Amino acid sequence: MSTLSLRLPTSLHRHLRVLAQREGVSINQLISSAVGEKVAALDTMEYLQERAKRGSRKAFEAVLGKVPDVEPPDFDRLPNQRLQPPKARRRVVKKRSSRTPLRG
Repeated sequence: MSTLSLRLPTSLHRHLRVLAQREGVSINQLISSAVGEKVAALDTMEYLQERAKRGSRKAFEAVLGKVPDVEPPDFDRLPNQRLQPPKARRRVVKKRSSRTPLRG
């Protein structure tokens, strides 16, 4: 392990102390965990960007074309109606009366 000297604003240090107490860990552990999570997120983003450069729309559509266009079984449906894809929701659009002014 290495040691790192860090300057933090007093308000952030106070907030860290409260969070660490609430989580039952030391401030050092909380900071170490937070830095680890941030590094992992940045590494993941970099990996995905590099991976995306190798992809092609044509290959994506070829693979997607192999997926059957069928409704999912009941046990595999999304539970919340808002999460349903637009095709499944079949939203009803109300027609605006010609006398109803547009909002803007």
